[in-house]
Parts: sequence; structure tokens; C-alpha cells
Amino acid sequence: MIVGMIFGEVGYSSFNFVVNKNYNLQKGEYVKVNHEVYGWVLAQVTSLRRYNEMYSLSVITGESVPREDASERIIAFAKVIGYLDDRGMLKSPKIPFKPGEKVYKADAELIRRTLKLEKRRGAYLGLLEGHNIPVYLNVNKLVQKHISVLAKTGAGKSYTVGVLVEELLEKKVPVVIIDPHGEYSSLKEPNQNPKELELMGKFKISPKGYENVVEYTPNPGVNPQCDRKLALDITKLSINDFLEMLPGKVSDTQKGILFEALKVVRSYGKFTLKDLIDVIQEHESKGKWNLITNLEMLKDSKIFEGPPVTPADLVKRGQASIINLRGVAPEIQELVVARLSKEIFEDRKLGKIPPLLFLIEEAHNFAPERGFGTKSSSHILRTIASEGRKFGMGLCVVTQRPARIDKSILSQCNTQIILKVTNPNDLRAISQSIEGFTSELEEEIKQLEPGIALIVGDVVEQPIFVNIRVRKSRHGGASVEVVKEPKKKKVEGKSWIWRIFSKI
Repeated sequence: MIVGMIFGEVGYSSFNFVVNKNYNLQKGEYVKVNHEVYGWVLAQVTSLRRYNEMYSLSVITGESVPREDASERIIAFAKVIGYLDDRGMLKSPKIPFKPGEKVYKADAELIRRTLKLEKRRGAYLGLLEGHNIPVYLNVNKLVQKHISVLAKTGAGKSYTVGVLVEELLEKKVPVVIIDPHGEYSSLKEPNQNPKELELMGKFKISPKGYENVVEYTPNPGVNPQCDRKLALDITKLSINDFLEMLPGKVSDTQKGILFEALKVVRSYGKFTLKDLIDVIQEHESKGKWNLITNLEMLKDSKIFEGPPVTPADLVKRGQASIINLRGVAPEIQELVVARLSKEIFEDRKLGKIPPLLFLIEEAHNFAPERGFGTKSSSHILRTIASEGRKFGMGLCVVTQRPARIDKSILSQCNTQIILKVTNPNDLRAISQSIEGFTSELEEEIKQLEPGIALIVGDVVEQPIFVNIRVRKSRHGGASVEVVKEPKKKKVEGKSWIWRIFSKI
């Protein structure tokens, strides 16, 4: 279908065209032009302007008279994406289009091939915004090169992550999820939301609960639905590990006491935290009491009580292991993330466990940017971000405050899934971590409806906007209503995503 015709001066990377009167063109739509040398070239409409000579300033002020056939026209500005060469590589034209060339509506196959949207082999996240084109992303690129999911509260961040986890489970990729709020246990249950069930036909999916989901928690009293108590192996901790765990500064004298006590309890073979405290109590130095107080706090958390959970338990092909930290003190959450990430990374380097994705919700609490506090988990997470891809350990950081997460980690994430963000500091942090981030993209991010995501990075040839699909499993991250709102009349013209996520 012919959309319009190119006019005026034409460059290499963009062009203007007059839109046909009988075509209702929209911003973001993909178009194509048949280049005399390169063949079909894909472009995207980035802005639209209406023009009517009857209402030009010169006519209104009486300085000129409009033509008799003057009528309203729409002028479109399109950004050139490129064409595929003989090897299937995306290339940019080096010869501009000719003025007068016809502009056509781009077909789905050209869009899919040019943007490198995998065809039913990758992770299915949803539909290309404004088109009925499924978006499949290369799973290897997603996991190997790290992911960041960034959005303000209520924009659909956890929902989108749930879709991603579902797709990884379908592909038998092991996932370990750090879940501070207990949102992901709902993966076990099929989606029964009436509104979302109606929309599954659009995305060609059906409800499904995932049986291969195992939930761990350090606090079974608060999270009784969990499958197993999470306990760490105290025998694997070095003197430095203990020093990182203990709150406050530890004096040289206390370090010496701890070192000696560890040598004694290690001679037992297996030992407990109580054994360590008992040995320290026998020491003559008065400096032992502050050390004992800190160790007693660790003992009260019961994080070292029970059979230790190993990386081999957590990382199994096709399994999602949820570390439910709801109701767990922040310092114990930090300890859990630091220890698990370190042990899993070490075992992955030795090839003891299969390649995996390590997913961290509220990542800014475990790897804060300098100036927002220090965490014992920061160092190992920075190491995984910089070295994990060499050993097959992918990292996915999820945060509602991009400005507060460690920038060295954020910059190592080669795939960014960005939903609505409006905070200026967060937008600045995103722009600094994404190569080629423009003011136009920033404006788009601020205006996004909930559930629409911008995907940038190695998994796509160009930044794309995706209408995130409905979840197969139940969403566990919806907000609790404080006051029951009266039923509203149906709002015409709003997307299904806006209607669903406006309640989250």
C-alpha cells in the first residue's frame, strides 16, 4: 500500500514525505522505500505535522492569497533503519533516496527480518507496538550479556519480569530469583484473571502454572507456602566473609579472636554458629563481648540453621528457584544475596552447575551506587556483571530507581527493558548507561503507558517498543486496594494494558 511520496532535500539517515490523504498514518509506524541501488529499505515514522495553506500566517495576515485547491496535508518525518545485504547484515544506505520516490507501508516479514526479531525460537515478550508482529528475542544474547529492567512503580516492571521468567522456563533455562517481596511464587498458578483471559487469544497463549518452581525462604513462619527453608553453609565462610557480615567496624584484636576461634571450630569438621560463639566466650580478652553480640544477632536470624542449600539445589535445568525474602531483615537479605551469588558464581566457573540467569528484584538495595551506602553484596555482583558472561552466568537487575544502582553494573547490561520512567535523576542514569540514547527516546519513555516497554541493546537491531504480552501464570505483584474504588465506565480508546495496569 502506498503511504506517500518523498519530497524536498533528502539525506542518508532520514527523509520527509507527504502522506496520502486516504491513509491514516501514525507515529511509530514502519514504512519502506524501494531504493534504486539497495532495494527495500526500512524506515520508521518519528513525527507528523499537519499543514494547511488556508491557515498559514501569511494568509491570515493578508500578505498572500491561498491557492484555490489548497487543502490540509500531513507531513511525516521518517528515520531510516536500513536494509539487509546479501549476508543478512543490516546496513545503512550511502546514497540518499530520490525525491518523488513512493513510500509504502512496511510488511511484517520485512520488519521482522530487518529488526532481527527471532521467529518462534526466542523468548516471546509480546507484540511490536502498533503492529500485530510477535517479538521473539534471542535467549542466548539475553542471558549471556545481562539484562536490566527499569521502571517507576506501577509501570508493569514485575509483570514484565514474570513474562521473561515464563519464557526462560519454557526454554529450560535455570533461573534463580531474589524476591524481596514474595511476588514470584504465583508462577506456580495459572492466570485466572478474567480480563487477561479474554486477551490471551490476541497473543495466542493459554493459562499455565509452572510446576518446576521451587521456593526457598529463611523465614518459614512468615512464608509458610515455601517449599524449603533456606539455610547457608557456615563451614564455607572465610574470615573475610565473617568480617563482611558483621555490622560495624571490627578491631584488630577482635579479628585475631575470630581467626583463632575459626581455626578451633574447623578442627571439629562440621560446626555451628553456637560452637563458634562458645569458643570465643572462652577467650580472655574483653574485646570478645562486642564480637559475641554481633554473632548472637546472626544466630537469632537462624540463617545458618538446618541443612544448607547448595548451588546444585538451586540451579537445575528448567527450574526457577525463588529466594523469598519477605519479612527478612535487610542485613540478612544482604547476607543471603552476597553468599548465594558468590557460591553460585564459583560453582558455575568450575562447571558444577549449568548456565543460568541470576535475577535480582530491588537491585538498588543490594548494589547501590556510590554515595547511597555500601553493601557486602556489591563487590560480587560487580564481578558477575563484568565476568559472568565468560562463564555462562547471566545477571538481570530489576529496579525502580536506576539512579541508585551501581553504574558499573548497569552499564554492563547489554539488554535494557525500560518501561515508564519520569524521575529526572533516573532518566539521566539511563541515558548514561545506554549508548546512543537520545532526547526523543527520553521523551517517549516519560509518556509510555503501563505495560509498553522500550527494548534496547544487542538483542534488537534498533530500539523497539513492545506491547508486553499477558502472563500465562498468575501475577503476584498487584497493589492492595486501600479504598474500594467505584466501578468506572469503560474508557474507549485505551489499550488493554492501560486498563489492567492502571490498577497495579
